[in-house]
Amino acid sequence: MVPYKVIAIDGPAAAGKSTIAQMIAKQLGYVYVDTGAMYRAVTLKALNKKINLEDETQINNMLQETKIQLTNTQRVLLDDVDVTEAIRQPQISQNVSVVSAHKSLRDIMKARQIKYAETNNVVMDGRDIGTYVLPNADFKFFMTASVEVRANRRYQENLKRNVKCDLETLKQEIQLRDELDSTREYAPLIKAEDAIIVDTSSMTINEVVDKIIKIVKGGVH
Repeated sequence: MVPYKVIAIDGPAAAGKSTIAQMIAKQLGYVYVDTGAMYRAVTLKALNKKINLEDETQINNMLQETKIQLTNTQRVLLDDVDVTEAIRQPQISQNVSVVSAHKSLRDIMKARQIKYAETNNVVMDGRDIGTYVLPNADFKFFMTASVEVRANRRYQENLKRNVKCDLETLKQEIQLRDELDSTREYAPLIKAEDAIIVDTSSMTINEVVDKIIKIVKGGVH
């Protein structure tokens, strides 16, 4: 049996991972797996249930009775309810790093994410895909950009979603997320040794997508 192909895309918040991963998956006919959305969904449910986000046992118990689905139309379902827009609200962005730092949660999520890769050609993005979830991925990319560029991108995204926000506040939040994600004890945000760095600061989305697809199809780096 021919094994399925896996493209892992890691990087910090607002580096453009999700948008670019979606486009790559569409062009190649692969399944797109947004792991960040999965953690955001858990955070949303925990906040709604007023669970202490730092209590790993409570989070883990809640997760046992939580259903998260990523649809082929890029929608996110939490217990069969569409939460695609709800999980992108500022309150979720501000708290997801706390929730995603729990070891037991990441172990459960890892198992769910691996199942996608075992049954489909996938493009999976996150912060620990190439290092922890799918270390044997066929292709690994680490996307980055300056804090200023990333904050402005998130600001523009929020405007399109009619989410009120302040650019300077976004910069501070992104810097804090970078610190939390890269210094957490379990499965931190780091570049895999064999990952290809793609700095998107001065590149358009289409330029990044073209670059990655050329590499996947055998082109030069």
